[in-house]
Amino acid sequence: MYQASYLKHFTEQVFLAIGCSQEEARLASEVLVSADLRGVDSHGIARLAGYVRLYDHGRLNPKPNVTIAYETPSTAVVDGDRGLGLVVAPKAMEIAMEKAEKVGSGWVSVRNSNHFGIAGYHAMLALQKDMIGWTMTNAAPLVTPTFSLDKLLGTNPIAVAVPALTEPAFVADFASTAVAYGKFEILQRKGLPAPLGWAQDADGNPTTDSNAVKSGGGLLPLGSDREHGSHKGYGLGAIVDIFSGVLSGANFGPWVPPFATAGFMGVQQSVGLGTGHFVGAMRVDGFRPADEFKADMDKWIGAFRNARAVDGEKVLIPGDPEREMEAVRGVNGIQLLEPVVLSLDELAKRFGIPFEINL
Repeated sequence: MYQASYLKHFTEQVFLAIGCSQEEARLASEVLVSADLRGVDSHGIARLAGYVRLYDHGRLNPKPNVTIAYETPSTAVVDGDRGLGLVVAPKAMEIAMEKAEKVGSGWVSVRNSNHFGIAGYHAMLALQKDMIGWTMTNAAPLVTPTFSLDKLLGTNPIAVAVPALTEPAFVADFASTAVAYGKFEILQRKGLPAPLGWAQDADGNPTTDSNAVKSGGGLLPLGSDREHGSHKGYGLGAIVDIFSGVLSGANFGPWVPPFATAGFMGVQQSVGLGTGHFVGAMRVDGFRPADEFKADMDKWIGAFRNARAVDGEKVLIPGDPEREMEAVRGVNGIQLLEPVVLSLDELAKRFGIPFEINL
């Protein structure tokens, strides 16, 4: 078990070691460990070694000059200069919020970035200013669209954060696939099979092999198959890809560069600049008085919380599981799997940073 503060400090030291500024190393560590705190272990400190591999392969600029390449009063294209997506995305959201403050809403498409961690973190930044936040990103092509044998899309997540008055905020954060690829990495570390409906093999057959994607298979869209609505997950993933990649000038579809996950580091053709994101901020009072809206959000949330549920269950509001996990892990600490601990120990030895395997 590791306290979040310990993991943040260690992560910050690693980012400093590869050349990040103090401010950006601190921000990147905050974004990364927030995933572990919220129970999204697939996108937390387990990915730290992957960001270092991006740096080793020359794909990550530790000191990016993040610039606005094009803008109008309400929109912009941001060039991330190959920086950490963990840093580029919050900067893009700041630009979106500044525009929203002036004209009611701000929409920013990002190119030339890298993996940005959990989408929900960036969307929730808007809550600090009584705004609704949107974030999405395209990702490496590990996903086979409905009826396809070719991998053409990423897990392409969407997050939306909506403020309430006295209730916790509504925070929906989900991949457009049955699960994120990080869930397969967790199963691989544990030596466990995957549930049916998560992936298909190289011939398009359903499989429980947690290594199927590495063996020529692909992740399945949300819905898993046509009879269960996979065309809808495919559609969501396509929307994210167009907004994040085509709109910004980043790579898109099968050309999105892979994250530094073992087995997916091959050089490939490029049709744009890096990985793409799309973020947005909307002022609630651009539509109606903010307190009135938030009071109605409380009513909306209350109606769902009080819904009759099947035996042994309760109806959850998007964001509840993560918020509850954060409350627990913020006190009790974060449990890391042994392979993750060993990968952190390797980084510690490489950079000469203290790291305790057993706390």
